Amino acid sequence: MLEQLNVNPSSGEPIYKQLSEQIVRLIVGGQLQSQQVLPSVRQMAEHLTVNPMTVSRAVQQLVEQGWLERRRGQPTRVALRELADPNTHGQLLHPQVDAVIEQAKQLGMSLDALQTLLGDRWQK
Repeated sequence: MLEQLNVNPSSGEPIYKQLSEQIVRLIVGGQLQSQQVLPSVRQMAEHLTVNPMTVSRAVQQLVEQGWLERRRGQPTRVALRELADPNTHGQLLHPQVDAVIEQAKQLGMSLDALQTLLGDRWQK
């Protein structure tokens, strides 16, 4: 799982938020299964070369949101969840899609042109 995580310290987005969003995507995308054990906070921090408190904050946020579960003396696991709402996948992409739409509008692109561009990029 560690190889699937990366953060960009130069991004305007806080590192803990980048990390928590990536973990949610791994869960929703099926790369992390219910009850799967996550690496320790220390292991994730060393892999990402970030402060362990940053990783701990991301993990705690996901515990509060119900994505992960922590039990004293046991490793952090992916929480048992009902079957994901099919809309969850799309909701995770809303911020990126909104940004692309805004940029396309600023460039004067039509919806048809944007759809063609997306279709072309999808094929790659």
